[in-house]
Amino acid sequence: MGEVHWLEQIHGASVVTVGRPTVGREVGSDAGERDLPVVRSGRGDGLVSADLSIALAVLTADCASIALGSSEGVFGAVHAGWRGLSAGVVSRAVARMRELGAGDVVGALGPCIHAECYEFSEPDLDVVCAAVGETARGRTADGHPALDMPAAVSSVLADSGVREMVGTDDCTACARGYFSHRGRGDTGRQALVVWSARPAPARTAPGDR
Repeated sequence: MGEVHWLEQIHGASVVTVGRPTVGREVGSDAGERDLPVVRSGRGDGLVSADLSIALAVLTADCASIALGSSEGVFGAVHAGWRGLSAGVVSRAVARMRELGAGDVVGALGPCIHAECYEFSEPDLDVVCAAVGETARGRTADGHPALDMPAAVSSVLADSGVREMVGTDDCTACARGYFSHRGRGDTGRQALVVWSARPAPARTAPGDR
């Protein structure tokens, strides 16, 4: 990998396709202190690429982070809060991947807040469920209406024709080792970094020709 690309996240449904070269994009001022240059590639909440030399990153502290991949080497990273899920950021990222040649797309969920810790107003919950399905409707540990973020993501992935893989089943608000803005008011963020590990084509020995 030569670069890590990230976005100014806006809790929407914009998806950015990235790849070399980096002309016109902002390289982080501290890139020289890192193993890899960090490149800001615009504003949005989804990144997709078919460039095997780069990685994609999204930052979260309760919202869902979703890794997407395909056997064709097209891959993506999505930041999805309730507004982004409702607006279709996941399906847009998958559609963009297919435009780049992805066939069988797989996805996995990173750590996010779970229903038991995510009390939600009924009107906002109605909006989300209208967009992603009733499986997103949950209850907190003390019985209040809640958004079930993992269920919402699973529903959207299925509707987008994505085969969901085993991800991270941790709640950022109550599990150790994660930042949680809603649960503790943390200002830090965890990063989901996605890249393609597709192997290079096998070399043919002279005697096998």
